[in-house]
Amino acid sequence: MSIKEYRTASEARGGLIVVRETPGVAFGDRVRITDGRGETRDGQVIRSADDEVLILVFEGTDDLDLDDLWVRFLDEPVEIALSPEILGREFDGLGAPRDNRPPVLSNIRRAVGGSPINPAARTYPREFIQTGISTIDGLNSLVRGQKLPIFSGSGLPHNKLAAQIVRQAKLKDEDSSFSIVFAAMGVSYADAKFFRDEFASSGVLRNVVMFVNLADDPPVERLTLPRTALTAAEYLAYDLDRHVLVVMTDMTYYAEALREVATAKGDVPARKGYPGYLYSDLAEIYERCGRIHQRHGSITMMPVVSMPSDDITHPIPDLTGYITEGQIVLSRELHNQGIYPPVHISPSLSRLMKDGIGKDDTREDHPRVAAQLYALYARALETRNLASIIGADELSERDRRYLHFADAFDSRFVGQGDAEDRSIEATLNLAWELMSAFPRDMLTRVSETELAKYYQGNE
Repeated sequence: MSIKEYRTASEARGGLIVVRETPGVAFGDRVRITDGRGETRDGQVIRSADDEVLILVFEGTDDLDLDDLWVRFLDEPVEIALSPEILGREFDGLGAPRDNRPPVLSNIRRAVGGSPINPAARTYPREFIQTGISTIDGLNSLVRGQKLPIFSGSGLPHNKLAAQIVRQAKLKDEDSSFSIVFAAMGVSYADAKFFRDEFASSGVLRNVVMFVNLADDPPVERLTLPRTALTAAEYLAYDLDRHVLVVMTDMTYYAEALREVATAKGDVPARKGYPGYLYSDLAEIYERCGRIHQRHGSITMMPVVSMPSDDITHPIPDLTGYITEGQIVLSRELHNQGIYPPVHISPSLSRLMKDGIGKDDTREDHPRVAAQLYALYARALETRNLASIIGADELSERDRRYLHFADAFDSRFVGQGDAEDRSIEATLNLAWELMSAFPRDMLTRVSETELAKYYQGNE
């Protein structure tokens, strides 16, 4: 290790410090900054040249006097200590404890940047993960190793939904080891307390490791927090052979912190002021999940993305959709009707659903039931739009049947309590109950064998 120390800081702006005349300093090096009062701050080199380096200061640059500043380059990356004892703990974005308990002591230390996964070593995501939520399990199934984001909006209950998924998520094989890494960025103190209390009261906290950055914490810390959380997830998955679900909220706050730092660096802005490398930066985070050949453990990810002004074409959800394998979209209209969780079925999608459902994973009728529900609900929405124009009284008997189905589907299949944990069998049975409102000859996407076994309708 070659430690260098300088007093040549020349500029501080927006959480960044410029230090001149620093030859031999590498990109990504960890930095320890000491001010005139003897207080220290942590940083990382994010741009390096022979004549100067640019340092990202995780605690911010407020109240720093450049004349009294000592900048020490530690010639090592930003690392965190890892051991099985991280489960049940709460940390900040740099891996320091937030729960008033001692730091983790371990001889295992990993760089938060992670190690690139050889694409040839990846294996295809499979195996159904049960969240206990019918709209996800039945119609947008999550599989082990998948990236499935939740697209939400301001005021929608994405935090409640994320907490419910953390409480209820499990593999259908009850004996499988399954852990949660929860990463919260830019949340309020009330939201952080909500998550903490939810996990503690439900008894899952002992199997959860939390990384929390509050709204009044330095924004630049949010740039490290998801990487720190994923480093912990990789340790749990590939060292301890656990199946890990990573829930991140909210990636919009992460992207805004990235824009703030990019502006301070002088990077050329792209769409809506975000840097042109937003796509590659998000991909660097999202692509750290998955499955690897000859490794029992896996990492599955459900990031929350709040869409500014409910705009799904905004750069953050738009680019997220290119990288991930689908999305769960929350509806403000359903939320205003008092339906929870307000999952909007039409734009929601799980591209890997077909690989995690069926006879050997959920139930043999699952693929065809999901297709039939989608077909009926799509037609029901068309009928609902028609009724808003000509009135429900002018509809045919067939159309009125679709209209009643849409109302029942929203209230009974989409809607469920925030503490209601439905098994996949209960979800599929409920689907058959709703479909039984139609004659058998209208259910063309399910087989005759399944109709004979599950259909309970009247001709």
